[in-house]
Amino acid sequence: MSSLPDRADVVVIGAGIVGNSVTHHLADLGWRNIVLLDKGPLPDPGGSTGHASNFIFPVDHSKEITALTQDSMRQYEKFGTLTTCGGVEVAREPARVAEFDRRMASAAAWGIHSELVTPDQVAELVPFIDKSVVLAGFWTPSVAVVDPLQTGALMREQATALGALTVSPHTEVLGIDTRRGRVAKVRTDRGDIETETVVIACGVWSPRIARMAGASIPLTPAVHQMIDVGPIPEFAATRTEIAYPIVRDMDTLMYERQSGADLEVGSYAHRPILHEPDEIPSIAAAQLSPTQLPFTADDFDPQMQDALDLFPELLTTEGAGIRHAINGLLSLTPDGSPLLGETSEVRGLWSAAAVWIKEGPGVGRMMAQWITEGSAEIDLHAADISRFYPNQRTRHHVRARAAEGFNKTYGIVHPREQWESNRQQRLSPFHVREKELGAQFFEVGGWERPQWYESNRPLLEEFADQVEDRPHEWDARWWSPIINAEHLAMRERVAMIDLTAFAQFEVFGPGALDYVQRMTVAQLDRPVGRLIYTAVLGEGGGFRSDLTVVRLAEDRFRIVTGGADGARDRKWFTDHLPEDGTVGFADLTSAVCTIGVWGPRARDLLAAATEDDVSDEGFRFGTGRWITVDGVPVLALRLSYVGDLGWELHAPFEQGLRLWDALWRAGQPFGVVPAGIGVYGTTGRLEKGYRLMGAELESEYGPVEADLALPKVKSADFIGKEAYLRARDQKRVAVMCTLVVDDHTDPSGMRRYPQGGEPILTRDGERIVDREGRPSYVTSAGSGPSLGAYLLMAYLPSEHAVEGNRLAVQYMGHRYPVTVARVGRTPLFDPDDERMKA
Repeated sequence: MSSLPDRADVVVIGAGIVGNSVTHHLADLGWRNIVLLDKGPLPDPGGSTGHASNFIFPVDHSKEITALTQDSMRQYEKFGTLTTCGGVEVAREPARVAEFDRRMASAAAWGIHSELVTPDQVAELVPFIDKSVVLAGFWTPSVAVVDPLQTGALMREQATALGALTVSPHTEVLGIDTRRGRVAKVRTDRGDIETETVVIACGVWSPRIARMAGASIPLTPAVHQMIDVGPIPEFAATRTEIAYPIVRDMDTLMYERQSGADLEVGSYAHRPILHEPDEIPSIAAAQLSPTQLPFTADDFDPQMQDALDLFPELLTTEGAGIRHAINGLLSLTPDGSPLLGETSEVRGLWSAAAVWIKEGPGVGRMMAQWITEGSAEIDLHAADISRFYPNQRTRHHVRARAAEGFNKTYGIVHPREQWESNRQQRLSPFHVREKELGAQFFEVGGWERPQWYESNRPLLEEFADQVEDRPHEWDARWWSPIINAEHLAMRERVAMIDLTAFAQFEVFGPGALDYVQRMTVAQLDRPVGRLIYTAVLGEGGGFRSDLTVVRLAEDRFRIVTGGADGARDRKWFTDHLPEDGTVGFADLTSAVCTIGVWGPRARDLLAAATEDDVSDEGFRFGTGRWITVDGVPVLALRLSYVGDLGWELHAPFEQGLRLWDALWRAGQPFGVVPAGIGVYGTTGRLEKGYRLMGAELESEYGPVEADLALPKVKSADFIGKEAYLRARDQKRVAVMCTLVVDDHTDPSGMRRYPQGGEPILTRDGERIVDREGRPSYVTSAGSGPSLGAYLLMAYLPSEHAVEGNRLAVQYMGHRYPVTVARVGRTPLFDPDDERMKA
């Protein structure tokens, strides 16, 4: 055991697969004074790395998780700790068979070979399965088992051989000291270490360690039950750890795999059994390890019957019995995704938590890049720990969502599916009126936002010849044709849209201009009252965000960003505030409400509600100023995300209801309708080809490929400028395009509608990949009611990005013809922007 140094460049807490991977990759990137701590012994310190089933199924609907998994598999293979055995997921229910079609599309999108197989083929792959209970199988030959403990040991050895690493097991962290909001020291029972960078990779203990520094890591330990049944002669005869494919019995939320002479059975079907990090037993008190808790047999009894149905002969083998059974702990988060990145509360304190074995080495490599270079090559925005608002970090919220999400681990989750637990957390002042109008609420950042209004159902008759239904239940789930009717009513008349979920910040002070110039791509040294849409880039030139900035005064700027992105954006902006105190920052999100008013009668509505001049001459497009509506001071911004004349109206939160009522009264003569985010975020946006952060805009693409590069580059320096300039000087590899579905008809004659995430293929079915290895897939999908078309957005390599080019989209087991309708940002609807500038 090495003695602890007094100082380290970085301290990594936790010697499971994630902590070992982080140290290994930091050493590879040149770090030389790394300390790795763990309270437990090595090679198995007692966390989930030591008891997890350690298999990897690479196909996931998430591009981010799939990329991390594939990266991890390559690393395990490099270390010689990966054994490919193949894996088959079996369906017992028709809905799961349809889900396998969807998984085939994801496999095609991300470049993973998989096949749909019959029950007979499943039985050929796994001869001891009862094929009579199986409807179909999803076969992935590259499924593998890995040895994360041996991998971790090899990673530590390599980092130690470089002279980069001090490893200290049997070392308890007693505290993490901070100074002026930044990590300063790690205190242990073997001495203190001065450091400015700490990575918490402690799995289920991570929240407790983060609390020592005054930070939060929002996860909860939860039980995943596993048993080993044996000995089974067929397995023992193979004389190997695994000779047969792994089976995931998806509809019973279980898996089964050979483990030497035993059959291991794991379940996600039992009741959620949540624990507290502080209640996990110590190493001394644990019977097996701190994360292997006593088995609660009653919880597993129903699953045992399901396993018997699928493997009747194996599980009734004479002499076989349960040889090992545990309630193993794993980490659950409020949305099921990992918790990666620097914590929101403390600079220099990084989280690498809630990571599965299959993602561990990939996460370690990305974290090392992020800590070293400021960004990672895989876009990690959906795993960024700063994505959570304060209300989403509470114990109440974490446990509620974790309990709801546990049984979704193998569940069929719709891309628009809404959480049911812990709702009604953030309500706009318009909420009472929206409920009266039959709003169907979706959630973002804890806010309840109307997606559509049942009060608009009569519009379906008015626009019957322009509104199509979606006959398949999956396509119509969490959707309504009312959205398209609201869209058409807005295009003909005027609509009011609740945008209170926007995150809003103000920066002010003598250094405000220089600060916002450094943070954004666009030129912000513009006259007071100008609105500027701008990209925000990371160090590598990829998108961190996109937002609107309003210059309110010479030394004051309002920043408006999306509700899904506000927590991440707040951290990014506050992290880069100058230390000299010349710039102040205020988060106004909970103080401001917003209504969007758009449509050809929007000016008539607003003019009837205010005495201020809102004529085109008096209130030009792309400007903002204060007006008064029924005594309410309103910051009115003339811009549009839906492509029609109108304004965003920002008002004090407590006067929001008064503002809504005044606008509603004023709009009655003009046929005003309430419209939901289904119009704002999908139909209106797609008709205009507007990009969305987290869909079209991500860190793996920059403004040039998104076709958002500006005509001129400002002289002021900004984050990502060097990479942005390089991209402008090079021939672009891919470009964002809008495609139209030519024929929705599947072989049965039913019309189907892609939902997003599907691969874009050639008409011959060949996968399309650009020269940087990035696949073409649907980033957004939805109706264009004014165009009478169904629209898709996707990045295409330059050779395919040709208007009129005929391609295909793979959706739910079939290919549908599509045509490239627009290359770049010029809208399909009102391409000259005449309507919104009228």
